[in-house]
Order: sequence, then structure tokens, then C-alpha cells
Amino acid sequence: MGGIFKAYDIRGIYSKDLTDELAYKIGRAFVTFTGCTKVVIARDIRPHSEPLFANLAKGIMEQGADVVDIGFGSTPMSYFANGTLGADGSVMITASHNTAEWNGFKLCRANAVPISGATGIMDIEKIAMTGAFAPKPSKPGTLTTADVSEAYAKHVATFARLAKPIHVAIDFANGMGIWEVKTLKGLITWDGLFEDPDGRFPNHEANPLHHATLADLQAKVRAGRYAFGVAYDGDADRAGFVDEKGEIIPMDLITALIAQDVLATRKGAIFYDLRSSWVVKEVIEAAGGKPMMSRVGHAFIKQQMRENDALFAGELSGHYYFKDNFTAESSAMAILSLANIVSKSDKPLSELIAPLRKYFASGEINTHVSRDPKTILDEIRAKYTDGRMFELDGVSVEYADWWFNVRCSNTEPLVRLNVEAKTKVVMEAKRDELLAIIRK
Repeated sequence: MGGIFKAYDIRGIYSKDLTDELAYKIGRAFVTFTGCTKVVIARDIRPHSEPLFANLAKGIMEQGADVVDIGFGSTPMSYFANGTLGADGSVMITASHNTAEWNGFKLCRANAVPISGATGIMDIEKIAMTGAFAPKPSKPGTLTTADVSEAYAKHVATFARLAKPIHVAIDFANGMGIWEVKTLKGLITWDGLFEDPDGRFPNHEANPLHHATLADLQAKVRAGRYAFGVAYDGDADRAGFVDEKGEIIPMDLITALIAQDVLATRKGAIFYDLRSSWVVKEVIEAAGGKPMMSRVGHAFIKQQMRENDALFAGELSGHYYFKDNFTAESSAMAILSLANIVSKSDKPLSELIAPLRKYFASGEINTHVSRDPKTILDEIRAKYTDGRMFELDGVSVEYADWWFNVRCSNTEPLVRLNVEAKTKVVMEAKRDELLAIIRK
């Protein structure tokens, strides 16, 4: 059962791994561990999010903390609620892009600071599984409700700098983007796909990282006249984009464009994850920002942003983090930033992206390995000593005309490779050279 307590959240198959009884225990353990007194809870539209909410809230209140139920909402809305309702903890009930039988909890302290495996999830697991709860207080917590949708919409609207009307296509995948996009009403217009809330996700997996899930959006954009297309994941903390021709835009290039918009009004640090193209750093510098490289993973990125007072960060998986949303994701703000850029230009999005497609990337290549991944990293360190090596996350080595990063999965025998080069020939040669080491 302990397998549901993961590096960034709690996630498992409902009734098999994640039961109502365990949700109750996690509620008690959350309060015991954090000492929180006021917890915001939001949930996605999976059928079992309701019973999980009831049992989680029961555990939290029995342990003496008040619960503020904001109802159905996106993960970015839960972060916003955490930061604006005076809470010192929050839980988002969701399994993100996982299929319908899954559910889970994303946990935060005050100001939407995430609780990760390294900063509390494993402690909460231990308390929940052993029953080592603090004594129940004589007075239980209370349950109140709140609606943050209007306040979140006003907050997002402050970032609108639109020079002309923008019309987009959006694939909601029947998920929480249906709630997240309401914040953009009156700012941009859109035509939607799969707009009916359905936690069974009947049309396709709610995961824009998988290019196959973008086919419906691409077809819609190509059949109409749109500035661009957007695809949400299940809990709407990630978004993928296609240009006005329906071509998929790599998410690191979206980071570069949003950075331009953010830096248009103020200067500061911008983080990009270490798998991102060289061009991201170049764009941030050209726009007057301070480019900073981050580890992969939202808990690490948010911590680094706070330590450096960064304005924005983008991750290759489609997470876009804004200082102004409590250093957390807001896909609505990401969409609005892109709309700002397109609205001010006489060029379509495809032409704005074209100069950024100057290098050749392998994309992330995952390999299940039979030998110890650490041995593989040792071999790579020994072979590539003639480049600039750093170990922010796995092993990265930079040369004049190419670079690579090799990382190990935290949870399985998996090695992840990213390669980029100035020419396609070099990229493919170095990709194959590294894969030969990884897969031997």
C-alpha cells in the first residue's frame, strides 16, 4: 500500500490502493504532521473524488483543523485559494492525467508550498500507516465552503495586455480545464472540444505530453481559423499548445515565449528546466531577464524560484509557474501570456516560433534498463570528461555544438536521455552513441 506515497503526491487506484478509510487516516496524519489549522480542499470530477473528500475532511476536522471546501476546481485554483483564503494547508484531490480508476492528493503548506516525498509525504505515510496521530482535540474543526472562481478570474485578468481579439481552440479532455478556462471569459474567445465534465475521460487520455492525444485538437485548428490551440491535462495544471496550422509546439519553446511576455513589464530571474533547448536561455537573455537552470520536478522548481525571487519558470512537461500565482502553476496565465504575444504581433504564432526552432532535439528518450542505472551514469561520466559537466539533476555535459542530460528515475529502473545539437546529423549520432551505452 505504501506504493501510493510518491515523490510529488499521493496517487493510486481507488478502492484498491487508495481507500476511503486511508483517506481518513491521511487527513489525520496531514494535520498531525503539519500542525495546520485551516485546510483548503478542492477536487476534480472523478466519481470517487466525492467520497475521498468526505473521508479526508472528516480526518482533518477530527484532528482539530478547519476545512474550507472550494468544491470542483483546477489544481491552479487550489493553489490560488490556499494563498488567498488565509489557509496554512491545502489538498487537491486528483490523479492528474491518470486514467479514471486512479485518484490521489496533492498536498501543500501555507502559500501553496508543495509537500514532496523529501519534505513530508513519507512522514505522513508513516503516521497514517502506524496510527501515530496526535491526540484528538476536544473541539473538532469546522467545515465551510468558499468559491474562489471570481477572485481567481480577476487575478488572472490583471495580466491581460491584448492588442487585438484572440480566438483559440481548446481541448478540455472532459477535465478540470473546464473550470480553469472560465477565468479567461471576456479576455479571449474559444471553441471547445470535449467540454462536458466527465471524470471517466471517455474521449482520450488527458495528457498533452502524449502527441496522440493532440490529434483532435490539431484537426479542429486546421479546419478553422484560430490563433492557436490549447490542450489541458486532467487537473489543468499543465497545457500543451499547437500553432495556427495545428503543428505541435515543443513546451520549452512555449516557456521562451511566455518569458518574453513576463519580461516585457519587469525584469528578473526566469527558470527553465535543464532539458530545455539552448534557445530558451538565449531568448530570456535577449529580453533582459536572468536565465536560471532548474532541476526537473515542481517541488524543486518552486523552491528554487522562491530562493531566487524568480518571476516565472517553465518545465518541458507543460507546467508553467508564476511568481504571481504563489510561485505555482496557472495554465490560464500561460494561455493569456501566449495570447498577449500573438495579439501584439503582425505575425502568426508559427512565424513567431520559427526562429526558435534553430537546434535539433531528441526529445526525452526513456529506457528500461536491466543493470544498475548508477553504473550507467558512472560510465557516462568517465567517457565525456572533455565537455563542461554538471550534476544538477543526473549528468549533463555541454560542448560547443551539442549537449546532453542523462537522469535516473526515482521510482523505477529507468534512464532518461535528452540530446540537443546545432545540426541534425550531430544530434542523431550523439543520441545513438549515448543510447548504446545506456542499453548495452
